[in-house]
Amino acid sequence: MFLRKKHTQKDDSEQRDSKVSELRAAIGPLSDRSSKYCTDACLRRYLEARNWNVDKTKKMLEETLKWRSTYKPEEIRWHEVAHEGETGKVSRANFHDIQGRTVLIMRPGMQNTTSAEDNIRHLVYLLENAIMNLAEGQEQMSWLIDFTGFSLSTSIPIKTARDIIYILQGHYPERLAVAFLYNPPKIFEAFYKATRYFLDAKTVQKVKFVYPKNKDSVELMKSYFDVENLPSEFGGTGTLKYDHEEFSRLMAQDDVKTAKLWGIEEKHHHIANGSEHSTALVAPQPAPIAQQASWLN
Repeated sequence: MFLRKKHTQKDDSEQRDSKVSELRAAIGPLSDRSSKYCTDACLRRYLEARNWNVDKTKKMLEETLKWRSTYKPEEIRWHEVAHEGETGKVSRANFHDIQGRTVLIMRPGMQNTTSAEDNIRHLVYLLENAIMNLAEGQEQMSWLIDFTGFSLSTSIPIKTARDIIYILQGHYPERLAVAFLYNPPKIFEAFYKATRYFLDAKTVQKVKFVYPKNKDSVELMKSYFDVENLPSEFGGTGTLKYDHEEFSRLMAQDDVKTAKLWGIEEKHHHIANGSEHSTALVAPQPAPIAQQASWLN
């Protein structure tokens, strides 16, 4: 029985490798950046998102390559979106979950601008940055969403939420491991019901509503995070204070890594107190982050 099971697993692996080869042949020759993007691991993520249907995956991947060729997410730099991050509404944590995955922290109550385009570019930038900083062997990230201060006046419009969901699901498949919505207020339920319509079934299963006074919620958080690392606003004992200047230094350093990764030559920018300066990049190393792995896992 065990030999038969092992044989089946081997067959599954071979079939999936065959699907990857089939998809690669179907998409044909690619430009330099598209070729760099379309690693075997990337193709597997897209195939997984489309239940290993090569035709559907090909369409999805081609839409992403078209989007990346025009939107150019790898060319967005921190100095272009830093104003969106002044309140820390989205940032990369200086800790990881128990599985070693990069953690993005979102604070919808800290919304500070009204430009849908800039909001989306800011989020896309941080998604690209989080992916670049995934530890070796990791392909997914975790999200922690803090609803402190959330109100209808700070929530983004439904249309913007829909556009963000489209980008996340269509162009970053299988990048989200889990999203914790921590202590959301009642008024958020109506907003979530309106946006849930745009989520696919897999994504819905990854969204977890957690409440500090709920025993199951507390245990769920402990199963994903070390309590010592988890900030107090998420039920842990850690402390986390967003420092925009420090975070800007870290992002400026990462911009250099991004440019090198994609083979882009450019002038570096250093952000100090929210002001842009074109200069050689010299900045102290902020709080330790896991060693950078290839963006192209």
